[in-house]
Amino acid sequence: MGIKQYKPRTPSLRWTALSDFKEITKSKPEKSLTEPKKSTGGRNSQGRITSRFRGGGHKKKYRIIDFKRDKVDMPAKVLSIEYDPNRSSRIMLLEYSDKEKRYIICPVGLTVGDTVISSRKEIDIKPGNAMPLRNVPAGTPVHNLELSIGRGGKIVRSAGGYAQILAKEEPYAHIKLPSGEVRLIHMDCMATIGQIGNIEHDAISLGKAGRSRWLGRMPRVRGVVMNPVDHPMGGGEGKSSGGRHPVSPWGQKSKGLKTRKTKNSDRYIIKQRKSKIVSE
Repeated sequence: MGIKQYKPRTPSLRWTALSDFKEITKSKPEKSLTEPKKSTGGRNSQGRITSRFRGGGHKKKYRIIDFKRDKVDMPAKVLSIEYDPNRSSRIMLLEYSDKEKRYIICPVGLTVGDTVISSRKEIDIKPGNAMPLRNVPAGTPVHNLELSIGRGGKIVRSAGGYAQILAKEEPYAHIKLPSGEVRLIHMDCMATIGQIGNIEHDAISLGKAGRSRWLGRMPRVRGVVMNPVDHPMGGGEGKSSGGRHPVSPWGQKSKGLKTRKTKNSDRYIIKQRKSKIVSE
């Protein structure tokens, strides 16, 4: 994948940087692996906004992704690499030897015509192959990790992401996640080898507000420019900056406050994720 930049023929094109989509080999999804996706506009079943700044956007179909990789010991051939509007990574269409087709997340280093396999036995350590963590050598980049055996991959699924095995102590592996968190995951949980593709996704600049609207995002307005009736930090004379610690519209501190409650899964966290330095 590469990033495409434009000559500044218009003010917005001056800052636009988009994917060149050169890795995409098929423009339309596999019909049998899609299902309808209804846009909510951020509203719940009562019609009330529960997620602000969402609405509009292009119509999408959901691509059914095989996060479980439970078709074991059967090789699959890569048919195509496709765009998925529902995630930052690319997806890959596989065809198994029994002619069944499935989508998986596309890792770096796989191309059309390659073969991948999922197995609980010892197999080659190469991108796209899925296996239990106990069969993966320490230091190998992995993605699409399960947190519970047989539940399917839940973490490390976005563009450019990968985790690493730091150590193994029966029955858990010490996994370093992209956030910097080190976590215990059972060694019988499945993981896929390799780093997720579309690495330069973070270099994309939409360039104009309209492109953000196409993605279903509405303008996000700062609280300090609202009226007092709309936000705790609103109002004031001129360009006043709120006059209090930054808070959410409901009064909760919004910079640096830790909101994670005590959870059973805390005992699996060896090292907390990197926290941003907050200046007040």
